[in-house]
Amino acid sequence: MSNLRVQALHVHPVKSVAGTALDEASVEPWGLAGDRRWAVVDSGGAVVTQRQQPRLALARARPAGGDRIELSAPGMADLVVEVPGPASPEPVALFGKKVETVVAAGAAATWFSAYLGVPARLVHLDDPAVRRPVDPDYALPGETVSLADAYPVLITTAASLDALNSLIARGDHPAEGPLPMNRFRPNVVVSGAEAWAEDGWRRIAVGDAEFRGVRECGRCIVTTTDQETAERGREPLVTLARHRRIGKSLAFGRHLVPVRTGTVRVGDEVRVLE
Repeated sequence: MSNLRVQALHVHPVKSVAGTALDEASVEPWGLAGDRRWAVVDSGGAVVTQRQQPRLALARARPAGGDRIELSAPGMADLVVEVPGPASPEPVALFGKKVETVVAAGAAATWFSAYLGVPARLVHLDDPAVRRPVDPDYALPGETVSLADAYPVLITTAASLDALNSLIARGDHPAEGPLPMNRFRPNVVVSGAEAWAEDGWRRIAVGDAEFRGVRECGRCIVTTTDQETAERGREPLVTLARHRRIGKSLAFGRHLVPVRTGTVRVGDEVRVLE
């Protein structure tokens, strides 16, 4: 297993918006630094994702120095957004549960409302150390998460994507493949593993950091959204339903929780400890 290496690292500063590839990233207790600390919310205060607005895939958010982000999207002027100053937290609904956030400046609301064609605002998770606990069915005491769907870090392997694409090619909708890795929006992509090896990773070390493997990642309609065009198809969900059903999940990738922070870099060895 010594040939396992980090092939790619990604952060997605705004939930469901296109992310950024990095050469290295700091691992914080709640995820990679800068990952999913912002989210778009609708007029009712519910977090909006590609499930409701596939065009979010075409917008981009890049780190812009400090904690600022730069937004870009087709037909829109670029906008740099500052982290909101201290303010009374405002609860938003994420998968039916309340999370306290801070609303960004009005220019960000104007930008997203114009781009999506519906009223929208941008919010920031100001204190990830206390705002949102990891699912208690899988968490250890005190573990928290950013605005990611469920857990701090998502890891995938290049071999599993190759295996999935082979299954798609032999299935009912071969023209929809091969799929790129960005359909699955991982933080860490590993090369050198056998297909589906990540299913059994209970503890791994990467660079200076160490992670606890929590559970498989159940996939949703977002994976059927072409991240370059925002068009939807049927894959990979049809193939995952046939070949990768684990419990109630259509599984691809594995959720991780950091147990030791540090720095991870492209090219780092991935050591399977358990």
